[in-house]
Formats: sequence, structure tokens, C-alpha cells
Amino acid sequence: MNKHTLSAPPPDLRIIPIDSLLPHEEHDPQRSEALVNKLQSAEYMINPPIVAPVDSSHYVILDGANRCYTMKQIGFPHIIVQVVTYDSGYVELDSWKHVVSDWELGALLEAIKHIDGITIHDGQDTNSIAHIVMRSGQVISLLAPIESTHERNTLLREFVNIYKTNAKLYRTALMEPDEIWLLYPSAIALVIFPKYAPADIIAAAKYKAFLPPGISRHIIHGRALKLNYPMSLLLNTSHTLLEKNQALSTWVQSKMTERSVRYYAEATYQFDE
Repeated sequence: MNKHTLSAPPPDLRIIPIDSLLPHEEHDPQRSEALVNKLQSAEYMINPPIVAPVDSSHYVILDGANRCYTMKQIGFPHIIVQVVTYDSGYVELDSWKHVVSDWELGALLEAIKHIDGITIHDGQDTNSIAHIVMRSGQVISLLAPIESTHERNTLLREFVNIYKTNAKLYRTALMEPDEIWLLYPSAIALVIFPKYAPADIIAAAKYKAFLPPGISRHIIHGRALKLNYPMSLLLNTSHTLLEKNQALSTWVQSKMTERSVRYYAEATYQFDE
């Protein structure tokens, strides 16, 4: 039995300086623009971002990068996060697939040909930096003479930016293309990325060798949701960071005592995101 099939421990919630956060993927301004007004008027932090320690004073953002970026732009000095570690057994690292929709397949393929360093080959290839599956069932591989994950990330950023700016992009965890074509009738292609290791994520953050947005997928067992922690306590400038964390600890303990926290071990679908 895997460790994460057992009950996960209570979430490690902390309030940390917002400047201590390091992204591992390129920022997507289209997604954060819509958050500005929402977070400026929000009274509560609903779902805290997920982070992992990089060193004694920095954390890599695993999930929630747009919330972190937007709150920093607004002027929050501190942010509440859930801290996890890759070696805990409660964190799984996977990849999202990209559904490219509302564009022309020929235009996509022609644009890829103009990326210096990438060549297109028919069929699957274990050395590819990405595979593209078309509605016809044809599969092509994108190959590149890379020597490091950093070089791969650079080429992938250029590749993803092509359809991010010209088409509609959807992320999916579905495995079967036939299911995807049914859900996305205007889709022209499915992009499948290689697996990343935790060390790749940490290195991308430390050395700013960012992944394209929306590739890494972190599954957290024991994730804190619907927290509803007052934003005013994060904005408060009269309390020190230590005092804020002491107040957070008291707040969490009171929620536990009042039995206001419920643990769901099963996978769920949320329709209010």
C-alpha cells in the first residue's frame, strides 16, 4: 500500500514572506489579470498555494503561482501557504497534457518548423521533448539536440508560446484522445509532455530555467481547501511574522477543536473553481 493511500497528516500551514517564493514555471499574465480585482476585494484566502522548501529561506511554488504573483503585485507582504515535501510520500509529480483548440493544424505545424533547434518526425520517439497527437490519430515527435533540462525548457517555452498566443489552450489529465475530442470539439491537437523529476522542478526555480506554464501537475494528498483565512491578517503591518504564525496556529487549533475540518480521502471533482 502506498503511503498516500493512508490518511494524510494535517496540513502544514504557514505564513511566509511573499518575497521568499520562487516560481518554477513561466508566468502567464492572461491568467493572473483576472485575479487582480478578485483578490483586491477578497476577504478570505480560500485555497492556499502549495510550496516546497528550496533552502532555509526560500520555497518553490508547486501550485498557485498566479495567486502568489497577483498578491505580490497588489502589495501583500506575507502569504499563507501549505508546505509539503517531495519525499513525504504525499506528493505526486505528473504532467498536464495540452489541448490545442480553435486554430488551424497546418498553421501550428508551420510555426513549429520555424523554431530553431526543433525538428519534426513522424511517430513516437522516446527522446522527444514533446509529442503531438492529431484528431486523425497521427502522432509526431518534436526532437532537439539538447543536453540539459534547462535547454529543453527553453525550447518548450517557445513551442508552447506559439499556440498559447494563437489558439485556445486547455489542460487535461485525461489519457484517451477519443475522450478528449468528445469534450473539446474544436480541438486540433493534443500535446503530451515528458515526465519531470522533483529535482527538475527545484532546479527550474533556483536557476530561473522556467517550464512553460501549465505543464507540471502536482497531486497533493491531504491538501487544504476552503480554508477561508482572513486576508486582513496577512495584510496587517503591525504584527511581526512570528506573531502572525502564532495567530495562525491558534486559529487552526480552534478549527480542529470545533471539528470544522473534514478529511476526504477519496478523489473529488470540484465544480466551483
